[in-house]
Formats: sequence, structure tokens, C-alpha cells
Amino acid sequence: MIQNKKYPWIVVALLWVVALLNYMDRQMLSTMKPSMQIDIQELQSATNFGYLMAIFLWIYGFMSPISGMIADRLNRKWLIVGSLFVWSTITFAMGFAQTFDQLYWLRALMGISEALYIPAGLSLIADYHSSKTRSLAVGIHMTGLYMGQALGGFGATIAAEFSWQNAFISFGLIGVVYSVVLILFLREKKAGGAATETLAGEAAASTAHLNSAAKSFNRESLFKGLATLFSNISFWVILFYFAVPSLPGWGVKNWLPTLFSENLGIEMSQAGPLSTITIAASSFLGVIFGGILSDKWVQKNIRGRVYTSAIGLAMTIPALLLIGLGSSMIHLVGAVFFFGFGYGMFDANNMPILCQFISSKHRATAYGLMNMTGVFAGAFITNVLGKSSDAGSLGKDFAMMAIVVVAALVLQLTVLRPKHNDFIEA
Repeated sequence: MIQNKKYPWIVVALLWVVALLNYMDRQMLSTMKPSMQIDIQELQSATNFGYLMAIFLWIYGFMSPISGMIADRLNRKWLIVGSLFVWSTITFAMGFAQTFDQLYWLRALMGISEALYIPAGLSLIADYHSSKTRSLAVGIHMTGLYMGQALGGFGATIAAEFSWQNAFISFGLIGVVYSVVLILFLREKKAGGAATETLAGEAAASTAHLNSAAKSFNRESLFKGLATLFSNISFWVILFYFAVPSLPGWGVKNWLPTLFSENLGIEMSQAGPLSTITIAASSFLGVIFGGILSDKWVQKNIRGRVYTSAIGLAMTIPALLLIGLGSSMIHLVGAVFFFGFGYGMFDANNMPILCQFISSKHRATAYGLMNMTGVFAGAFITNVLGKSSDAGSLGKDFAMMAIVVVAALVLQLTVLRPKHNDFIEA
């Protein structure tokens, strides 16, 4: 029998590994370009390599809301298992790619399969955890993403020691094997509050769920569900305040090593690890602190989650100014740590805040839309900062992003006034 008090945390532990694999498999390609371009000559062109990276981002963004709609209507356990199995199989297959076109289409398929995970995973965690533990649970899960991002760099190490093919094959096999672990131990959260205990029982429940989902498509169209979300002014505010911090969030992820190298005058081999380790460690601490603080504060003040997120967002404002304008090691490392900690507090509370305004049957769809806006904001700012780097104004434009964060912070504090710890109305 599953122990009800422990199993919600077992779900977090199981999905933490999935989150790690989700980010690790997508990130390691960017670290293995030197090894791969020896065998695939098209990758010697930065433009072609950019196409390879961009196809994932655009498809992932477009698929995110669709993935959320699917997760709100189908059994999330099997959606997560299928997503992990498919993207891991694709990662494995990339080890056998011999042409640029093969890599391109495999990368496109990875964008589809990886997009299916996040809305389903976060909505499952949110359903398993009450308002007393939800932010901490989501925060711990987010650390898996940070860890996966950091470990993705080891793809280059394996590629250097063995081959880039072995790197893809090895990490792909790990994911395929772990999908079997999920089949055995992960359980869907039923509407009544209990988890399905056995594979046979879950299979029956899954069949019933599929039948119910089919009826749901007839009873309530996708357009009606979207209309419900977009008629909620709070959801529009949540979309905006999620997208705006994604600008510096993706900017830091994609351009921080370059900024460190330029502002400090050090080699990229030093700037890369220094910047990524600092941001990963500080974000890790931020999501844990933000999760604990939010869960305690919301028990005393219904806006506790909003305030916790706002504090984190406010921390990123002076950090962005220092990141953009700082010229010493102490200034930059301190600013990046401050930014990562604040962004972690913000990250831990996105889904929990969403749960205060959106009913459970629309949460995965809502988060899918949020994920799409965040990814598209990232694609936009990555392009803008690339041009800034060529023009020699990368630091200045980093600092300018603090202005839009201020606007998001003001709107968040002014409009987001939840009335529930957990919005459960139909």
C-alpha cells in the first residue's frame, strides 16, 4: 500500500529525475559542437548550428499549450512516461546521426516530446500537494531542471574522452531505463484524492479516463476551455509577469558566459563554468528558500505566495544592473548569485500562484500557455542580445532589462489578489 503522507514526496523525487533528464538531454548538444563538427561538416557554420538550436526552441514553445491541453484531459502518468521514453529514444538515435538533416529532424521531434512533460509534471505535483507544501514541492522539482542544465555540460567531457555519439547513446539509454521505473512507481492522482495502487487498477482507470476525456471533448470544447482562461484578468497578469522575467532569465542562460568573458577579460573556458555554476547554485538555494517561505506565509496571509514571488523578482532588479554594468569579479559573481537566488524564489511560486486563480482541470493548459510565452520571450531576447554583443552593448542591454521587470513587479502586486489557497471550483 502507498503511504499517503509520504507518496506526494515520492512523486516529487521520481519527477525530479525526469526534470533533470529533460534539461540535460536538450542542453548537452550545445556543449558538443567542437566534437560533432569534425564528423558533420555543416556544423562548422554557426548559422547552421543556430538553426539546430532554434528548431527545438520554436517547436517546444508552440507545443507547450497543446501539451497542457492534452495533460488536462489524459492520464498524466502515461503522458510523462511516454514523453520521457520518446525523447530518450530520440537522444539515443542522435548518436547514430550522420548528416545535418538527420540531426535537424531529430531535434525537432525532441521539441515535441519534451514539451509534453512540464505541464503534466507540474500539475501532477500541484494536485498531490496541498497549500502547505506546494511551493516547496515545486521548488524541489525545479532544482532538477537546474541540475540537468549543469550536467548537460558533461556531454562535452564524454565526447572528448570517447565520442559525441557515445554521449548521446549513453544518456538516451538512461532515460529509456528510467521510463520503466516510472511505470512501476508513478501513480496518477485521481479526482477523489487517492492514487491508483496497481498497474492493473491503473490500466482500468486509464481506460475510464480516456473515455471520460473523449466525452469531455464533446461536452467542453478546447475553445471554451481557452475562453475560460483568457476571460480571467488574473491569468493575463500571470502570463505577463511570467514572460517578462523570462527575458533576463533566458538572457542569463544564453549570454552570461559571453558577458563574463567580455567584462572580465577572461577565456570562455573559465567564464563558462564560473557563470553557470554560480547561477545554478544560487537558483537551487532560491527555490528551496522561496518554497519554504511561501508555504509558511500563505497559511497566515492569502497573498503570501504573491509576496514571496515579488521579493524574488525585486532581487533581480539591482542584480541585472550590476550584471550589466559591473566590471570586477566580485561585482559580477555577487550580482549573478543575487539574481539566481531571486529568480529561484520566483520560479518556485509560479505554479502555486496559478493554483490560486485557475481550477485544477485547466492548470496544465494554463501552464502550457505560460511556458510558451516564456520560451518565445527567450527566443526574442536571445536574438536581441546577440545583436547587442556584436554592437558591443551587451552589458548595457542587460541592465536595461531591469526596467521591464519593474513594470511586471508593479502589475503583479497591484492586480494579483487571490481569494483561495487552492482554487478548486469547476
